[in-house]
Amino acid sequence: MDLEYLRTHPETIPRLVEHQRIRITPLGGAKGGRIERWTLDDGTDLFAKVIPDQKLTSEPGDGFVAEGRSLRWLAEAGAAAVPEVLIAIPEMLVTAWVDQGRATTSGAEVFGRQLATLHASGAPTFGAEADGFLATLPLTNTPEPDWPTFYVKHRCLPFLRLARDAGALSAAQTSTIEAALGRLPDAAGPPEPPARLHGDLWSGNVLPGRVDGADGWWLVDPAAYGGHRETDLAMLALFGAPHLDRVMDAYQEATPLAEGWRERVGLHQLHPLLVHCVLFGGSYASRAVAAARSVP
Repeated sequence: MDLEYLRTHPETIPRLVEHQRIRITPLGGAKGGRIERWTLDDGTDLFAKVIPDQKLTSEPGDGFVAEGRSLRWLAEAGAAAVPEVLIAIPEMLVTAWVDQGRATTSGAEVFGRQLATLHASGAPTFGAEADGFLATLPLTNTPEPDWPTFYVKHRCLPFLRLARDAGALSAAQTSTIEAALGRLPDAAGPPEPPARLHGDLWSGNVLPGRVDGADGWWLVDPAAYGGHRETDLAMLALFGAPHLDRVMDAYQEATPLAEGWRERVGLHQLHPLLVHCVLFGGSYASRAVAAARSVP
């Protein structure tokens, strides 16, 4: 039993695991399940996320399916390095293993060009054919005719309400953010066609490693949809990324951003900051309010 067999017979993977035909090394937990390194008979390593004892709950199980769908959709563009998905079902997600390496300037430049190409490959609409997840939180991807409508309706307002109801945002902070969302149609910059987005592009979801024999970055753990390309870039900058200046320079050389993009970074960071308010509480409230106040 080797990698080619699993590629052509993915439906056998759960049974092979059940009968201990794959060597499993536990690596920790993720999304309500656990992560593992699987080693096949021929020495090939795979990366797996599984639900312990197949005790499914809707969120992580649906999350595995959504993540697999996102990885495959990104890979279809043939633009960026994305691990191959072998199986994505409610109880498990299994992909090719990525050996992480050192983040180099050359790898950052390769990634910047590849990300630009990925975005330019486009999407049919603002949204996606199916809903998704960000961490354990459901994401609505109902298509909308323009990006400001999609971003306000399906990215910001749902998490603003959740954060408010959980007490992570005060009434005054909520009002400040609501006012910024009201200004968004005029502050969004020139209209652009839908870009093919990773959707959760913080630095932990890009893995430096070897890509086609050269330094590069791999995209993992996406929540992909059609959106505004500045959203991915703002997320990448939110918590910092190695050699980000080289990434941005290479991106700009490939597909220049519209004038004023720097002034819109806070606008695009508002959604992930609201998500963090929901997940981690009010410690992110001041950053969310600052992002809202940066919206002209």
